[in-house]
Amino acid sequence: MILSAGLTPAWQQILVFDGFRYGEVNRAVEALWCASGKVFNAGIAAHHLGGPSLTLAAVGGPPREQIEREFDALEVPRRFVVTRSATRVCTTILDRTTGEMTELVENGRPLASAELETFRSTYAEEAARAEVAVLIGSLPIEAPVSLYRELMEATPCPAVLDFRGEGLLSVLDLKPLVVKPNREELAMTVGRPLRSDNALLDAMRSLNARGARWVVVTEGAEPVRVTSASAAYRLVPPPADELVNPIGCGDCMAAGIAWAVRDGRKMLDAVKFGIAAAGENLRDLLPGRLDPQKVERRANDVRVESI
Repeated sequence: MILSAGLTPAWQQILVFDGFRYGEVNRAVEALWCASGKVFNAGIAAHHLGGPSLTLAAVGGPPREQIEREFDALEVPRRFVVTRSATRVCTTILDRTTGEMTELVENGRPLASAELETFRSTYAEEAARAEVAVLIGSLPIEAPVSLYRELMEATPCPAVLDFRGEGLLSVLDLKPLVVKPNREELAMTVGRPLRSDNALLDAMRSLNARGARWVVVTEGAEPVRVTSASAAYRLVPPPADELVNPIGCGDCMAAGIAWAVRDGRKMLDAVKFGIAAAGENLRDLLPGRLDPQKVERRANDVRVESI
């Protein structure tokens, strides 16, 4: 089973405009709502890729009913820790004319200490059954950074980590299988700008030296860099033939890597599959609705270069 776990899901509004003008009245040509946020995107993607999966998240308030209704409709297995705080609401603005995307993001609202403890114990129970865990997303306001380490210490299976900063640095000695920041997040984590490729690789190798077995760094449509303690690679995705909505691409990549690891694939093949999952996600307005056959075909077109 692939366990996708996180504490800051979202109930997402997607507004599409034929032309968006800042400071003016804009009328959307399309408006949709969906369960989103990193943990939901990854969990929905893992389910669509096939095989057993479970999405574990903290959910509460008015959005809870809509989120549960959507998970039921998609038949995505889930286990929700119910909270008094309402699940955050975020908005994506898509401009069809320019192709630009703007996100309006609410931080995860504070959770009670008893709710955090329930999440810890529930995570430990599910991680004990999991074959691969995806631990993903930011923490709610006021949650201690030490929570990341507590969750990782309760993870007996290979882990794909998609978070950043002090929390990421605090768990590297536990030797996670994959850490997956983007370039900006990695720069924030190591505390210095990464303006050159050499600076980027040095930062990635510093995470390997602290215990991460593989470091995977994305940068939008640019090639994906991958390092281990002894090797470095550049993975070049095929050109994107259709760009609809980039929201959730990194989360789908994390889910794709986890799926391929569970499938027994070697790491570079797993990253190729993750890149393909991200590319397929670009083609849909709603995140995570992946077609596994299309992802497999796209993965074959990812080129691997040694650095």
